[in-house]
Amino acid sequence: MEKKSVIIIGAGIAGLSAGCYAGMNGYHARVFEAHSLPGGLCTSWNKGGYTIDGCIHWLVGSKPGSPMYRIWEELGAVQGRRFVYADQYLRYEGCNGSVFTFYTNLDKLEQHMLETAPEDAGAIKRFCNAARQFAKVGLPVLKPMELMSPWEKLKMVPQMRKLGPFLTWNRKPMTDILHEFKNPLIRKAISSAWPDSFPAGFLLATMGWMSDGAAGYPIGGSLEFSKAIEKRCLDLGGELRYSARVAKILVDADKAVGIRLADGSEHRADYVVAAGDGHAAIFDLLEGKYVDDTIRGYYEKLTPFPPLILVALGINRRFDDVPLLISNLRFELGQPLQIADRTVDGISLHIFNQDPGLAPAGRTTVVCMFATDYTWWKNLRQDAPRYHEVKEEIADKLIDAIERRFPGIRAQIQMRDVATPITFERFTGNWKGSFEGWMTTPQTWMLNMKKTLPGLANLWMCGQWVEPGGGLPPSAMSGRNVVQFMCAQDRKRFVTTVP
Repeated sequence: MEKKSVIIIGAGIAGLSAGCYAGMNGYHARVFEAHSLPGGLCTSWNKGGYTIDGCIHWLVGSKPGSPMYRIWEELGAVQGRRFVYADQYLRYEGCNGSVFTFYTNLDKLEQHMLETAPEDAGAIKRFCNAARQFAKVGLPVLKPMELMSPWEKLKMVPQMRKLGPFLTWNRKPMTDILHEFKNPLIRKAISSAWPDSFPAGFLLATMGWMSDGAAGYPIGGSLEFSKAIEKRCLDLGGELRYSARVAKILVDADKAVGIRLADGSEHRADYVVAAGDGHAAIFDLLEGKYVDDTIRGYYEKLTPFPPLILVALGINRRFDDVPLLISNLRFELGQPLQIADRTVDGISLHIFNQDPGLAPAGRTTVVCMFATDYTWWKNLRQDAPRYHEVKEEIADKLIDAIERRFPGIRAQIQMRDVATPITFERFTGNWKGSFEGWMTTPQTWMLNMKKTLPGLANLWMCGQWVEPGGGLPPSAMSGRNVVQFMCAQDRKRFVTTVP
C-alpha cells in the first residue's frame, strides 16, 4: 500500500518533530523551509570565527528518566550529547556592590536567601519549599486530551493531583511572589529572572528542575541540537527542502491538498501541517478564509512575546573569573541607558564560558538581549542608513556599559553583531518578530487552542502559536501530538521508536 504523504511548512523544532513522528508512523513527510537551515528560532550563526547562539540557555528534559527526556530521545536529540549543569542559575549585581545568586541547589539557595534577607524568612521558606515540590512536576501528556478515552482521563487524576501546587501558583503572576519579599535586592533579582506578568509557577518549576538536574545546557548549542533532529527526520525517510518559501496553501473542496511555493511550483499531499508562523498560515497562506471569532480573537486580543534586540560580542579573553551561569550575569547601571525605544537600568549578559566550542581558544562569545517594540523598528527600517546607524549605536552603548563592569574589554572585542525584530522576522517569518509566540500569563498558559481551522479538513497547526508557553518542549510535543491526530483520523495506532 502506498504511503500517505504529509507536507510540513516550517523546519523549526515543531516542524522537525512532526516530520520525525510522521516517519515513525509510516507517512511520507516533506518539510519545506524558507530559511537555509533547520531549527527556526532554535539556531546559531557564525561571524568572525565566533558562534552566536540565539536560543538555548537550558533544556528542560536533559536528565535521563526525567519527564521530557523520552521525547528528546525519540527525536534523536540527546543521544551522545553532553550537558553542562551549572551551580548558578543567575547572578544579580547591584550598584552598591551587593550580589544575589540564584543557586541551582535549593538548599544552598535557601541558605543564601536567609543570609541575605533574614527579615523574609517566611517568604523564603515558602518559595524554596514550593520549588522542591516542583522538582518532579512536569510530566508531559504523551497523548492529546482530545484523543483520550474516559478511562485514560481517569488514570490522569493522580498525576493531576500532584500538579495541584503548580496549578495554584500558576494562577498568580510573578508580582505575587515579589510582594512576599521585603528585601529590595531579592525583589530586583527575582524581577530580573522572569517578566512580571509570567505565572509564578514557571520560576518555581524552573528552579525545581535545575535542582533535580533536569535542565542542562547542551554542548554545541542550538543549531547542533536542531541538526540532530533534522538528521532523525531524514533517517526516517523524510525530505527537507530549504530556501523554499511557501506562498499559498492549496485547498480543494475545503480540504488542504498541498502548497504553492514562491517560485510557482506546486506540491500535493494527503495532509498539510502548518508548523511555522500561525498568523501567516491563517491570514496569508489561507487568505483568512478559515477563521471564526475565537481564532480571530487570538490575534486581536492576545499579546505575543515581545521581540528582541540581540547583541553578540566576540571577545578575546576568557571569563574564568565569572562562574558558570545557566542564565545571565545581570548588573545594575549607575545611570539609565537608552536602548532603541526603551530605557534600561541594567544589563544581562549571557557569557558562553560553559561551551568553549563556540569561540576560538582563549576567547568567548557573549550575548545580550533586550525586549523592544516591533513597530518602532518597522518604521525605522524604512530609512535603511539610519536603521544600520542605530544598530551600531546600540552596540557602542552596550560596550561602554560592559566596559564599566569589565575594564579594558573594549580593546578585546573582535566581533560584534546586532539582530533586531526585523532580523528575526526576515529569517523566521515570526509575526511581529516575536521570539516565543504568545506571551505566557496566568490567563493564557492553560489555553487549549485547537489545532485545526473551522471548515478546513486535512490541515493541522502545531508549534508556538497553538501552544501558549513557548519554548522547545511544547514545540516538540506539539509536533508529536499533531501526528497522533493524523493517525486517529486514519484509524492507525500511533507508535514511537528510539534510535
